[in-house]
Amino acid sequence: MAKLTDNTKCKRCRRAGEKLSLKGERCSSAKCAMVKRNFPPGVHGANKRPGKLTNFGRQLLEKQKAKRIYGIAEKQFRNYFDKALRKIGNTGELLFRFLESRLDVTVYRLGLAPSIRQARQLVSHGHFVVNDKKVNIPSYQVKAGDVISVRDRAASNKYFSELAEKLSKKTDFAPWLVLEKGKLAGKITGVAKLGDLPVNVDWRTIVEFYSK
Repeated sequence: MAKLTDNTKCKRCRRAGEKLSLKGERCSSAKCAMVKRNFPPGVHGANKRPGKLTNFGRQLLEKQKAKRIYGIAEKQFRNYFDKALRKIGNTGELLFRFLESRLDVTVYRLGLAPSIRQARQLVSHGHFVVNDKKVNIPSYQVKAGDVISVRDRAASNKYFSELAEKLSKKTDFAPWLVLEKGKLAGKITGVAKLGDLPVNVDWRTIVEFYSK
């Protein structure tokens, strides 16, 4: 996937009409584009009246929003959907679970990176181990019982040494994750469930989009 500029990330949030947390800590500050320019991008964005979406348009919008939140391309997103469809259960929740079980997303949820995209970069650079084995594949699927930690050789660098202090104040972890703050390590204790996180995506609508 092509690298996004900061301006492009902001436009994606403005087009969706909500924060997608694409720029890490900046999204929670007063500098966030959704605070300063809470209207669609474009010359007429500030004065443009929101049109009534068709059912297809609404489904497409939700699918695009989910892809942008997790930062993955269409082919990979569709593969996750097909995988969820083959399993018994709620397809939307299973799709959500596959996405949340990615190593890069888990690193982000643990607070070890300020955004999913930055978590992906850190994983790709080989800064993490899963059950004491180096894993540099962002899409690697973690499971209950897995332990994710920062590699010893990376723990001493400036980013992770400063991160340890920030995490000492963090309390909003996903219910299926437990972070050992002093060790910069986290454990998967369960599975992701719809409603556990404020991910504002209508998964049922996405299932309808692909089921046509």
